[in-house]
Amino acid sequence: MQDILAQRCPRCRLGTIFLRSIFRGFPKMHLRCPVCELLFDREPGYFLGAMYISYGVGLGIVAVFSVAVWAITAWALTKDVIVAVVLFLPLAPTITLFSRVLWIYLDQTIDPEQIPPR
Repeated sequence: MQDILAQRCPRCRLGTIFLRSIFRGFPKMHLRCPVCELLFDREPGYFLGAMYISYGVGLGIVAVFSVAVWAITAWALTKDVIVAVVLFLPLAPTITLFSRVLWIYLDQTIDPEQIPPR
């Protein structure tokens, strides 16, 4: 879990996936791991699965925010959800990039790309 939060390569756990932390803005991804050369973007449309992860995480966060706003204000459900979505918007870019990290880890767990022989 620590390597996921640090955005490290799922194969070697030493190289970074992004040039800088996703928690400090919208960084660019490395094409390959700087240490073991794992290809992060395997094919066109590779990160489509990350969109599903991002959607699920975002939906969960909006639901928690909605319940919290409702508990504090006791407004109607529609108003609670609108406020929750507005509170969620600043988190969206970070969640999108974090979903890419989760997708790379999931893909490497299910279908690992082996280290090529030298």
